[in-house]
Formats: sequence, structure tokens, C-alpha cells
Amino acid sequence: MRLRRAAAVAACVDMGPSPRFGRAGRLMAGMAAVPSVAPKETRRKRIETFASRYVRDLGFARLLPTRSTEGAAMTAGTPPGISGDAGTAPPRQRSRTRPARRPASAPPSQTPRRPPLARELALVAALFLVYKLGRVVAGGHEARALRNADAVWSAERALHLPDEGLVQQVLLGAEPLVRAANTYYAAVHFPATVLFLGWLYLKRPGHYLWARRTLAVLTAAGLALHLLVPLAPPRMLASAGLVDTAQVYGPSVYQASPEADPLANQFAAMPSLHVGWALVVAIGLAAVTRGRLRSLWLLHPAVTLLVVVGTANHYWLDAVAAAVLLAGALALVPRPTGAAVRTGPRRTAPGRTPEAVPR
Repeated sequence: MRLRRAAAVAACVDMGPSPRFGRAGRLMAGMAAVPSVAPKETRRKRIETFASRYVRDLGFARLLPTRSTEGAAMTAGTPPGISGDAGTAPPRQRSRTRPARRPASAPPSQTPRRPPLARELALVAALFLVYKLGRVVAGGHEARALRNADAVWSAERALHLPDEGLVQQVLLGAEPLVRAANTYYAAVHFPATVLFLGWLYLKRPGHYLWARRTLAVLTAAGLALHLLVPLAPPRMLASAGLVDTAQVYGPSVYQASPEADPLANQFAAMPSLHVGWALVVAIGLAAVTRGRLRSLWLLHPAVTLLVVVGTANHYWLDAVAAAVLLAGALALVPRPTGAAVRTGPRRTAPGRTPEAVPR
């Protein structure tokens, strides 16, 4: 009420014959500018602000209410610099809101660093040597391997699987095609896997570790099955009636007879590690690449399957066994967690030790 009386007195003086005439009109215009749809409390505070400023400009600040009366409620919405006391600013109220907590420091990146190259080359070479030596150790069981071959051939016919001879007939229809299949079997299997591991090592260290471990588990399981179940390939099975395309058309990675080939085990048809390794390459490349065409990587194991069957080096069930072993290896090996590439030493905060290189 006191603020209203002060504004009324100032308005009466202002509307008299004085050079200050016209401020009352501006006061009314300012009050009218307050939106009528605004909340009641907001409109009251803005009108009080206009009135207090108007009274103070006309020199009637002494008429404004003080904090000892009703000014505490009247000036609650007064902006900084205008208060109920003449010439004094209201005390600044301390905010009751709690300051925002500083976010906890993020843990160091989990992206694995690229392991030492010399160590990886030694591990890959050791894996290949174990693969070759394991095949040699598993050799020398010709009679047992041929009996197992008869059993596998009969099982495929009982399961109504396609005859391997159908694929071979397609290859034998054109000599360049059968030579290309023999070359693919001899020259693509190991080099493609090495190139795959090398590319992952340079571009995706985390996926490289996953691929290397998966190949190691798959190869170890395959060698164990070679020892437990020696199996002659279909080119050695007389009842299959298939042609040894590598010996007839070349090139060949095996000698004409197992006895003349001491560095290779020709009775290690199941599982087909050609198909198993090709599946690892395709799955790994599909995991690290983007785009709708990445499914084309599966052409590599598909072509490998047709090649190993058409050249009479493996049965259909050999590929099935490789896929089952790979599924087990994928279940055992942890999935890769990082995709970024780290080429140099990682910067660490004071007091922290760098991450250990994954093994």
C-alpha cells in the first residue's frame, strides 16, 4: 500500500506543469506492457519494479517502503540496484543450490596397444610349425584312415548330402578352371591368413589379438582331432571314384604317395583347416569393415569350400567339423573391445603405470 501511495503522489506532481511532465505516461505504458497472461506474481513484481523506479526518478525515494515495514514483501522481485531503502542495494542472497559435482575422471582408454612385432612374428611362425609338426605326428595310420573314410562317405550318403563328384565334374569341364582350383588350394590358404593378420596388426590391434587367439584355438582343436580321427581324403578312397586333380593337372602340394611325403600328413582330412581359417578371415574382415558389401568377405570361405571338395581333398563333413570347432573357439576367445589404432607409447598421468601389453 505504501508503494502505491508513493506512486500516486509522484504521478500527481509529475502531471502538473513541470518539465518532468510525461513520466506518468511512460509509467502507465510500462505497466501496460506487462503481459496479462503472465502469472499474477510475475505481473505484481514487474509493476512494483516500474513504480519504484518512477518514484525514485522523481525524487520521492523517501516515500518508498522500508524493509522494516512491508518492503520485504514488496521488493522481493526488485531487480539489482533497486531496493526498498533509498540509495541502498538489497543484500545479495546466497544461492541455496549445491554446486555441481565435478565429474569423476574417466578411466584410461581400454584400447589395446599394438603388441611388439618381433614377438608376434615369432608366435605366428611357432603356430605354423606346430601345425606342420602336428600333421606329421598324426600320420602313419593308413588302414585306420581308410576305414574312417568309408564311414564318412557312407554317413554323407545317409544324410543325403550332395556327392562331391558333382562339384568335381564342373571343374573337370574346363582345364583352366581345375588348374585355378588347384592353385587356389595350394597358394591362397596360408598367404591369405598371413595378410589378414598383418592388416589387422597395423589397423585394428584389438581385432588382431582376437583373430590370433581364435586361430590358435581352432588349430589346436583341429590337430587334436587329426590325432584322434585320422581320415583319408576322398581322392584316396577308391569307392568314391574321384580324380586327384592336383596330381593330374597340377600344381600339387602333396607327393603321389603318403610314404614319399614325410613332411605332410595326408590322413588329416577332418577338420578342414582350409575352410576353418577362411571362415576366421571372413568373419574378422566383416567385423572391422563397414558398408553393405562387407558380406562379400564370405565369398572366401565359400570358394574355399568348393575348391577343397572339387579337388577331392576334403568331404562336406570336414567343413562342418571345422565350423563346429570354430564356433567353440569363438565362444572361448573374448571379443575385441577396441577399434582405435595406437602407434606410439600411451601417455599416462603421474603416478599411473601404463597398461600391460595384451598377450
